[in-house]
Amino acid sequence: MSHFAEIDNNNKVIRVLVGDNNDPAGDEGYQWLIDNLGGTWIKTSYNGNIRFNYAGIGYTYDEVRDAFIAPEPENAIGFDEDTCTWIVPKVEIETLAE
Repeated sequence: MSHFAEIDNNNKVIRVLVGDNNDPAGDEGYQWLIDNLGGTWIKTSYNGNIRFNYAGIGYTYDEVRDAFIAPEPENAIGFDEDTCTWIVPKVEIETLAE
């Protein structure tokens, strides 16, 4: 299976669909998406092999980094250029003794 993210004019992901690897056109369903749904579609990888992160609704496609970037969380303290992810403080979870 292949996955494609549709982006709007602001490069925001508005939906992610699964393509058919066995599509007769040999393009994993990309042309079918264009012909039948229109819009701008960018391939994304469920395991992060391309474009750093799997696209999700609300993510932004950064053309310069060729990456899908999640919305910035409120507690972000920076951005990791190597992974294209937000840096957030680690939260320690206390375990309850029984």
